[in-house]
Amino acid sequence: MAQTRKKRQTKHRGNAAGIVEARGRTGRPPTAAERKASARDARLERLNRPPTWRSAANRALVATVFFVLVVIFAFKRPVSEGIALAGFMLLFYIPMGYYTDLWFYRRRMTKQARERAEGR
Repeated sequence: MAQTRKKRQTKHRGNAAGIVEARGRTGRPPTAAERKASARDARLERLNRPPTWRSAANRALVATVFFVLVVIFAFKRPVSEGIALAGFMLLFYIPMGYYTDLWFYRRRMTKQARERAEGR
C-alpha cells in the first residue's frame, strides 16, 4: 500500500533540553554599523563595475515602457502611435544610457586614481 503521509525532509532540530533552535544564523545578530558597512561595500562594488550594454538595454526598456504609458494615457494618443514611438525611443535610450554610464564610470575611476596617487 502506498504511503499516505509525506516523509519529513529534514531532521528535528531540538536539543537534549528540548529547545528547538531557529534555523539560519543562530549567533549574534549584526550590529547596525556592520549592516551599514556591508551595504556600503555592496554599493562601492556595484559602482566600480564597468557599464555593460545589457544593463543599458534593461534600463532603456523600463524607461521606454514608462514613456509609452505616459504617451498613451496622459496624452491620450493611439496605442499604435505609442508603440511606434517606443521603437524609436528604445533605439535612442540604449546608446545614450550606455555612454552616460561610461562617462560616469571613467570619471569615477580617474578620481579614484588621483586620490590613490595623492595618498602615496
